[in-house]
Amino acid sequence: MIPTSSMADIAFLLLVFFMVTTVLKLEEGLPISLPKAEAAQDIPRENVAHIWVDRTGKISINDMIVSPGAVEGIIAQRVRANPGIIVAFYTDENAPYGVMADIMESLKRASAVRVSFASKKEKLRFR
Repeated sequence: MIPTSSMADIAFLLLVFFMVTTVLKLEEGLPISLPKAEAAQDIPRENVAHIWVDRTGKISINDMIVSPGAVEGIIAQRVRANPGIIVAFYTDENAPYGVMADIMESLKRASAVRVSFASKKEKLRFR
């Protein structure tokens, strides 16, 4: 007969171990090289929509690759849900300017008036 009296203790310790050592993934976006800035500001996570543009012009909104035409609809929906939302705009320093200009026009049409252009030193910090 196999003693199972401490089996629950072992299972509980394994559960605690894996809960403590697990790393939760935050938004990563696309790999980009950001320009430099002077200041930073704390912003609550639920008040931010992240847009990344890499050097090839690929667009990602909150870890979801989207086409340039889809930006307006996605951001308009987020603005309706939270009128005080801030759009954090991360662009590679070598990203095509035309793509960035199209995104800015889409943000304007979506009534996203609070836009933050992120850079190397100005990483948005969350509470």
